[in-house]
Amino acid sequence: MVETKTKDNAFVKLTIAVQHKVIPDQIYDAYYKLELPSQQIQAYVFDVVRAQVPKIDLDDVFSRKDDIAIAVNDELGFIMGSFGYEIIKTLVIDIQPSENVRCAMNEINASQRLRIASNEKAEAEKIIRVKQAEAESEANILHGVGIAGQRQAIADGLGKSLCDMKSHMSCMSSEKIIEMVLMIQYFDMLKDIGANSKSNVIYIPHSPNNIESISDQIREALFSTSIITKDKLNENP
Repeated sequence: MVETKTKDNAFVKLTIAVQHKVIPDQIYDAYYKLELPSQQIQAYVFDVVRAQVPKIDLDDVFSRKDDIAIAVNDELGFIMGSFGYEIIKTLVIDIQPSENVRCAMNEINASQRLRIASNEKAEAEKIIRVKQAEAESEANILHGVGIAGQRQAIADGLGKSLCDMKSHMSCMSSEKIIEMVLMIQYFDMLKDIGANSKSNVIYIPHSPNNIESISDQIREALFSTSIITKDKLNENP
């Protein structure tokens, strides 16, 4: 276990495993030149790791642990070979930053992921709102086309009805025929209100005089609309 500091001043502990064996031709050197070979190997590992890791940032320590292991292996292989020991393999088996550094790294990672998630959520809401707006726009256009077609069909039907009634009721003037058609439309409207409205009670005066008044009001409204339309046409020839 080697504790050292990285280039960006973060303390970290590395666990180094060194696999070694005695060279058969140098048993004498291995036995007499070093009294405590394990401690000597450990000292050299400390020296090499503490020379390599301070050159690397904390984030790069995890990705470059193989470079650290190779540096330790090369240094040990050269030095320990003269004492009769062969270094087979050096492994960096664990890297442990200090507790506060780990907490900070986790918070940074969590913040980045939350930011990405927030951006994705905002983009999704934006797409939903745009699609809803497009759908509402298309629905309004289709609704307007439907209303225009309905009104055109009503106008065509009324025109045809007037022509048919005029051919069968030659004794009546055009004004009377129009008035009768309007009154029929008015009573059809009252029937639809009674059938489809949430309220089935409507208070409307329906004495003969009032019916005549309603007819006059409808005729005056149509006459006023005709005058306004003619004035606009005269303003914009």
